[in-house]
Amino acid sequence: MAKRVLVIEDEPNITEAISFILSRDGWTVHTHADGASAADRVRRAPPDLVILDIMLPGRSGLDILRDLRASPETAAVPVMMLTARGQSRDRDLALSLGADRFMTKPFSNAEVLENVRTLVAG
Repeated sequence: MAKRVLVIEDEPNITEAISFILSRDGWTVHTHADGASAADRVRRAPPDLVILDIMLPGRSGLDILRDLRASPETAAVPVMMLTARGQSRDRDLALSLGADRFMTKPFSNAEVLENVRTLVAG
């Protein structure tokens, strides 16, 4: 069975690019664009990995990460944060909240695949 990735990203071009890269590599990719309901979406059907944008409509990716780490159903799901803001402050905060990886936009296809494979492999 293919591994499942949930991409929580509000920019359609980024969502499409990540979906294409991962689908071509054999992953099942689900997408979600609204920060307000993202944590509920993860809890309903926990994926093997979450790729989470920091800046989302309705709710910050950092707030969603806090919720995921606080919930027993999702605490162990690997989360890779994605942001256009590559400031070390954002990276440090995301990692302190429990993010497993932090990737800045723009990113390379190889970087996405390497990070996803590493996080799901354990």
